[in-house]
Amino acid sequence: MSFAHRNDITGVILAGGRGHRIGGRDKGLVAVAGKPLIEHVLEALKPQVGPLLISANRNLDLYAAYGVPVVIDSPDGYQGPLAGTASALATAQTPYLLAVPCDAPTLPGDLARRLVSACAGGADAAVARVGHRIQPVFAL
Repeated sequence: MSFAHRNDITGVILAGGRGHRIGGRDKGLVAVAGKPLIEHVLEALKPQVGPLLISANRNLDLYAAYGVPVVIDSPDGYQGPLAGTASALATAQTPYLLAVPCDAPTLPGDLARRLVSACAGGADAAVARVGHRIQPVFAL
């Protein structure tokens, strides 16, 4: 994988889901440190990618208010992060897609660079890892 500029990467924030572990609330809209999680992630991801998307399955108007195109993550309800990634892939017009979850307010400022570097040997995709645990919703 090689490309010259961040504009070759569309960033998608995965904001779908049922929020079972937080009483059914929409995770991306839960406030942390005085602002919704989606705002933290938008701020961290924006300098790393070109176009941005938000993949969601509810509160579409609230997400659209951030000025970022919103794609519906599954026409058949709550299908999980893979459905959001698939919808974003169908929408993105760049060669690469960087997917991140909406509930990662401390997203690394160099995540895109590190995942691109992981693909430098010819891999088609890269997934973040913490220790020995793969974090599949952080993927290029």
